[in-house]
Amino acid sequence: MKSEEKIKTLQELIAITRKLKSQGKKIVQTQGIFDIIHPGIIRHLDSAKSQGDVLISTVVRDIDVNKGPGYPIFTESLRAENVASVECVDFVAIVEDPVPYESVKILKPDIFARGQKYDERDPNVITKLHQEEEVIKVAGCKIHHTPGEVFSSRSIINRFLDIYSEETRNFLKNFKESFSAAKVISSLQQLRDLKVLVIGDTIIDEYYYCEPMGKSLKDNLVVNRYLNDESFAGGTLAVANHIAGLCDEVHLVSLLGSKDSRECFIKGKLRPHITYNFFYNHKAPTIVKRRFIDHYLNQKLFELCYIDNVKLSDILESQILEYIKRIINRYDLVLVADFGHGLITPGIISLLEENSKILAVNVQTNGANAGYNMITKYHKISYACIDEPEARLACQDRYGDINTIIRDISTHIQADLLIVTRGKKGSSALGMDSNFINTPAFASRVIDRIGAGDAYFAFTAPCFARGFPVNLISFVGNAVGALAVQVVGNREPVEPQKLYEFIYTLIR
Repeated sequence: MKSEEKIKTLQELIAITRKLKSQGKKIVQTQGIFDIIHPGIIRHLDSAKSQGDVLISTVVRDIDVNKGPGYPIFTESLRAENVASVECVDFVAIVEDPVPYESVKILKPDIFARGQKYDERDPNVITKLHQEEEVIKVAGCKIHHTPGEVFSSRSIINRFLDIYSEETRNFLKNFKESFSAAKVISSLQQLRDLKVLVIGDTIIDEYYYCEPMGKSLKDNLVVNRYLNDESFAGGTLAVANHIAGLCDEVHLVSLLGSKDSRECFIKGKLRPHITYNFFYNHKAPTIVKRRFIDHYLNQKLFELCYIDNVKLSDILESQILEYIKRIINRYDLVLVADFGHGLITPGIISLLEENSKILAVNVQTNGANAGYNMITKYHKISYACIDEPEARLACQDRYGDINTIIRDISTHIQADLLIVTRGKKGSSALGMDSNFINTPAFASRVIDRIGAGDAYFAFTAPCFARGFPVNLISFVGNAVGALAVQVVGNREPVEPQKLYEFIYTLIR
């Protein structure tokens, strides 16, 4: 059979396997990414085929490959062609894999062949292997562990294909002299018992996907056809979801609108163990930012904000202040996600600065608050995180030396640590020792920048609270940022397990 004839849809494979089984054939399935066909893959496939009559190789689609930025190297269609070209493989299909090995439960092969994991020495990987094997056993098939020397496609890619610049490779080489992957992951796992209070503006992000139809005959504009839409829990909701992946006790305090609260949607999007207390602004709706997206280019065309920039009433502010006073001492860490939409008043800032055990603040400048929401409105912060344009705007300095700007802001807000994220330039951090730590960016592909800063802040704040070294905090933040820009908006939080896998990729 020619290579292209081996490639089927999953539905086609269901019918094929049923027919083959009825003929008494023994079906073997194996699943993988198959980014590079190296000697380890060939041995694995040969061993798998020896266990039966027909070998099916299912290929994980691009969106479900959680190996970090830069992976997979090849598209799912090319990876399917790669494995189909191996003689011992009879059929190939590209499959969804949000739940590992779901295709095994669908195809029900007689045997599932799996290779040795490169990182089986890591307890996290071992736990994951056990969970995957349980899924396979539910499908009612036997598991065959293929023998032979273990090869890692990722290590081959890292060694021979220069995903990163020489500067980044040198940084990673030096970093892993001080920190092993296992040490970094172990440190992150020890954040579970931190008690975290998250305060800030609720934002619902809506993405409306369109395709251009052509220029209007009567007006100077491009007419677009609506295709579909999706909504995400953004703003402080996203921050809470991110940090709740690391910490077991997370309490959210936020403000909704009474006119159109979207409360049911919001509660359904929060991780189950997040507790919350919402206050209601009777003069405004819950904030919605609707973005219109060219679905083919994935470019934002236009943004429409449903927002009333009204000052909190004295009564509502007093209620919020009273509630925060009552609970703040219970928490080890207070995170403020300040989007400048009205919740974080001067009175609330004063209360948080005076009463937080550790206060971490992320202040964002956006189209709805430009010029009015600066980090410099704070005066006593433990940890602050902003991006470079926000830092320059706060100092009214577009072209000056970034280190001077960071030092000036750090002095003003009395920060123990200030990190400024700089896009493709990575990040710059200034700690209490007055030394700058510069960490390169690890992102090799950017799908959407929306929400990346929230993820960075949410993961680095608990690291700071636990006293991690500044270079480790920055490393974790840049790794999280690299994963976050591969997700559309706040469609899903960065999962710790994905971060751990990426860390192994970076500093194996």
